[in-house]
Amino acid sequence: MSAVQKFATDAIAPPERLRFWNGLVDRIYGGTYVNSLSEDFAGEMWTWRVGDLDMIRPRSNASMVGRQPHYTDEERVILHLQCRGTSQHRQGAMESILEPGDFVLGSPHTSYLMNLSAHELLVVEFPRAPLAERFPGLDDLMSRRLCGRSPGGRVFQDFLRSLWHQGEHSVEDADWADGVNHVFYDLVALAMRGANRPAEAVGDTGLKRKVLALVETQLCDPELRTVGLAQACNTSVRTIQNMFAAMGKTPSGYIVERRLQRAADRLNAAPATSITELAFELGFNDSAYFARCFRQKFGVAPRDWRRR
Repeated sequence: MSAVQKFATDAIAPPERLRFWNGLVDRIYGGTYVNSLSEDFAGEMWTWRVGDLDMIRPRSNASMVGRQPHYTDEERVILHLQCRGTSQHRQGAMESILEPGDFVLGSPHTSYLMNLSAHELLVVEFPRAPLAERFPGLDDLMSRRLCGRSPGGRVFQDFLRSLWHQGEHSVEDADWADGVNHVFYDLVALAMRGANRPAEAVGDTGLKRKVLALVETQLCDPELRTVGLAQACNTSVRTIQNMFAAMGKTPSGYIVERRLQRAADRLNAAPATSITELAFELGFNDSAYFARCFRQKFGVAPRDWRRR
């Protein structure tokens, strides 16, 4: 088991960032490359190996990520879990659109391409055989969007996030790493059994996009509530609640989550911003409540996040 390592572009001159980032990702996952239209590309990445699992946790602004075929002695699988933002994943004739919570399994031995908005991902590459033993129909679900909002999908996501939170505090322990690997394979298989859902109805998808867009544009309004979203979309409060329930969230919980993520982004982009002013700008009526929520989501206080 290796220690968690962090890499970032903030100390790299902007013209050199993409070259630095491409060298980094190719070293970690051979054959991987990144392109971006932004002149101000910025990225952060954590890497960690636990037993069979080669894991990364990348964040960056909009970019295109591709990978050339990479051959190894054993057949492997690579999993991309969308934590933030959206992406379009293409491998062979298959194409998938991933929203937060969705995941896709691909082969690192065949080229693939991902077009990503500003995003955060959890990526794991691992041997194919242990998963194929637990899920014999693996080939049928390769390169397909797998919905992470089933009960099994939510448990799997919670496991991966919890695992990363433990990363900085873990010691090298072969028995612990072996146990983590077994749990990982079991939970991926569990998530896959409930993940191959049919696509949502067009009307439901349209409503969801409208509601989420309204949330993004009105995050700074402290009066943003479920009732207001329902009125703006000419639908019922129950419909809005059911829509968020299908995402494994409540409307108020999602609004707070988006405010906290925007706060984290602002603290990165503008470190001189007053934390109290930022809390009020993002719709929080109490800076102490904002600080508690921020610590609960990210594990550190806003001030420490900014310093780190």
